[in-house]
Amino acid sequence: MKISRKDNNPLNSLITIDIERNDFEEKVNKVLSNYRKKANIPGFRKGHVPMGMIKKQYETAVTADEVNKLLQENLDHYIKEEKLNILGNPLPIIQEDLDWKAPKFSFDFELGLSPEFDINLTEKNKVTHYQITAPDSMIDDQVKNYRKQYGKLIGQKNPKGDFEITASIKNEAAEIETVHTFELSEIKGKANLAAFRKSTVGDVVKLKYKSLFVDEPTATRILSASVDKLKKIEGEISFDIKEINERVLAEMNQEFFDKIYGPNRVKSKEEMRLKIIEGIEKQFEQQSDQKLLNDVTEYLVAKTKFNLPTEFLKKWMQNSGEKPITAEAADEEYVRTEKGIRYQLIEGKIIADHDLQIKFEELKTFAKEMISMQMQQYGQAGLPDEELEGIVARVMSNQDEVRKLSEQLMNKKLLEFYKSNLLLKKKKLTFDAFMKEAFAKG
Repeated sequence: MKISRKDNNPLNSLITIDIERNDFEEKVNKVLSNYRKKANIPGFRKGHVPMGMIKKQYETAVTADEVNKLLQENLDHYIKEEKLNILGNPLPIIQEDLDWKAPKFSFDFELGLSPEFDINLTEKNKVTHYQITAPDSMIDDQVKNYRKQYGKLIGQKNPKGDFEITASIKNEAAEIETVHTFELSEIKGKANLAAFRKSTVGDVVKLKYKSLFVDEPTATRILSASVDKLKKIEGEISFDIKEINERVLAEMNQEFFDKIYGPNRVKSKEEMRLKIIEGIEKQFEQQSDQKLLNDVTEYLVAKTKFNLPTEFLKKWMQNSGEKPITAEAADEEYVRTEKGIRYQLIEGKIIADHDLQIKFEELKTFAKEMISMQMQQYGQAGLPDEELEGIVARVMSNQDEVRKLSEQLMNKKLLEFYKSNLLLKKKKLTFDAFMKEAFAKG
C-alpha cells in the first residue's frame, strides 16, 4: 500500500491511496470461508457449498467492504500522523465501473484544510460590555412582593381595590377547569368589575371572555390555558367565588428581614434594598454576559480575515447528510453556516493558543457548583458532601448532561478570557435601556 498527498493550494489537498490485492485478499478469503461454513443453499449440506459458488455470489461485495475498511483505517491514520487540520470529512472521488477483480487499485480523496491565521485582541473599545442596573421601580416591586409573601390575609365580604379573589373557573367549550387567585386590577371593563365588586363568597359570576382580562398573558395565567386554548372559548366563563381576601403587607422590621435573609443578616430597609439590587443585577449579569459573548463572536468573525476551502465545503455539505442535496441547497446551507464555521475555527485557536481546554476535574467541580446552586433554589441547601458527590457522579455518567455542562463551562472560560484580554467599552444602563439599545438595533 502507498499513500501520497498533493497540495493543490494551502486549503485543498488530494490524497491518493494505492493498494494491491495482497493488502486485503487474506481478509476477503477469511470472510468468504465463514460464509461457506454458514451458507444454507438447497442441494448442499451446510458447510459443504463449493467455494466457487460462494465467491460468485459474495466475493465482489466482500471485496468492496474490506477495501473500504482498509481505506478508512489508513486514511484516518495518515491524517493523524501528518497532523492535518481538516474541515468536514475526506471526500472520495467516485470511480465509475470499478473492476473489483483487478490486481491493483488507486483511490483519490479530496481534503479541505483549516486555514492559518492570527487573532489580534489588542484593539480598544470595539465591543461594549453592558452593566445592567436595577431601576427603582423593579426594586420597589420586589420589596412589595416580599411584603405580600410574608403579610397576612384577612377575609372580606366583597372585593375592592387590590383584594384577592380565589375562584373555581370553568368554560366547557374550551375544557377549562382551574382554581386561581387574581386581583381586580387584572380584570377589564366597567360591567365586569361591577359584577365582581357585588359578589361575595359562594356566588357564581358568569362573564363573556371578550375584553375580560387586561391582556392575553394575564388570561393564559388566570385560566391556566394556552393561547390556542383561549381561541376555543365560547359562551361565558364562570367564576365560583371561594375566597375574598385583603392582603395586609408585612411590616418592615427585624422579624421580616430575618424571615427573608436569615438572622441579623439585614437590619434596615436600606440594607434590604441593597440586597435586592445585588440579586437583580446578578440575574441581569447572565443577559449581559450572553450579549457580550454574541458581540465578541460577531466582532472576531468580522475582524479576523482568512479564506476557507469554499467549494470543498459546499461539496461536502452536498454529500454529508443521510441523503445528498442539490448544489443549490448546498450553496444556501453554506451561506447560513459560514459565519459559524469561521467562529468555530477562531474559538478553537483561542482555546488551543491560551490553554483553555476543559479538564475532567475542572468539569466535575463546575458540575458540583451548578448542582449545589440548583439544590439551594429548591430549598435543599447544605446537602452532605457524600450525597452531593453521588448526584455529581450520576450526572457525569450521562453524555448529554456532560455535553451541556462542557458547553456552559467553555462559555464561562471564554467570557473570562474576553473580559481579561479585550479592552471593552463599559456602559451602565437600566434593564429597559439595555433591551432598547442592545436588541432594538436594525
